[in-house]
Amino acid sequence: MPLPLILGIGAALAGTVGVGGGIRGAVKMKEANDTMKSSERLHEENIAKFEARSKEATSRMDELGKLELEIMNGFEDFSNVMEKIQNRPKFEENDIEGANLPKYDAEELKKVSVGAGVLLGGLGGAAVGTAGGFAAAGAATSAVMALGTASTGTAIASLSGVAATNATLAALGGGALAAGGGGMALGTTILGAATLGVGLLVGGMIFNITGSKLGNKADDAYKEVRKEKEIINKICEYLDDLSMVSWQYTRALEKVKRKYLEVFGIMSYVVNTLHKTDWNEFSEEEKQVTQNAVLLVGLLFKMCQVKLVNKSENEEDMNEVNRKDINNALKQASDVMQKVA
Repeated sequence: MPLPLILGIGAALAGTVGVGGGIRGAVKMKEANDTMKSSERLHEENIAKFEARSKEATSRMDELGKLELEIMNGFEDFSNVMEKIQNRPKFEENDIEGANLPKYDAEELKKVSVGAGVLLGGLGGAAVGTAGGFAAAGAATSAVMALGTASTGTAIASLSGVAATNATLAALGGGALAAGGGGMALGTTILGAATLGVGLLVGGMIFNITGSKLGNKADDAYKEVRKEKEIINKICEYLDDLSMVSWQYTRALEKVKRKYLEVFGIMSYVVNTLHKTDWNEFSEEEKQVTQNAVLLVGLLFKMCQVKLVNKSENEEDMNEVNRKDINNALKQASDVMQKVA
């Protein structure tokens, strides 16, 4: 075969091979691009799911935390009326089928009431999730800590607004937020760690490398974003559980609070309007109303002491909803409400 013809055929074959290689490269680029777009969509879905669940859980926990603080802030009013009644019993028998409710203690109620007032005053300028953090750690504990001393040596009770809230959080050692909001903060941390690699893989510089490397990296990105989805699903399960529990607990507290306000209204009328300040002058019905008020205050106080979240001992593990204490408190609430009905 003449040399020119051989060279021509060789050139044609080389051109064909080059075209074939180009096509394969283009296919790889398209596949990699499709994989990356799929990874980006899944990542956005993951983030949107987490943010929606986190927002709902935070909102419900904040509602609960604020309600608990409002309830405890009113304890001083109850104590003031109670202290006007002379010759009253000590109300030491405050148990209902093992409920073991707190005994009436005027000083303790006033202390918690003032502390709750301090925290309520600071919620207006506090970050979203602060009230929920108090509920998660036990709002009563947070209220008592509000009477402590800030790092500056100033009594927290003498502060107001955001300064009081911040000082209380510091006094708690991050306890409130670390215990409840911390559950969500932990979720955010895990989310950030899981998405960091994906964020780098889908960044602009990835498109500057060769098609084959892009394909490998795109596959890595997809694997990483699938892993992210598993982590976020786990976090969302926790947030959904926390959201449902906080909703149930809030509704139970509201029910007890309504009954307490009804009973306390009668008790206050007897003392402040009818001016009956001697227990011996009370009718049997009035005595029963007062005893019911004591029971309900004890129940509300105990419910506000419950931590909704148990903080994990290992920072890398997920926090847990405190189902045991929550269920016990809900049962006690049901038992007491039946007794005072």
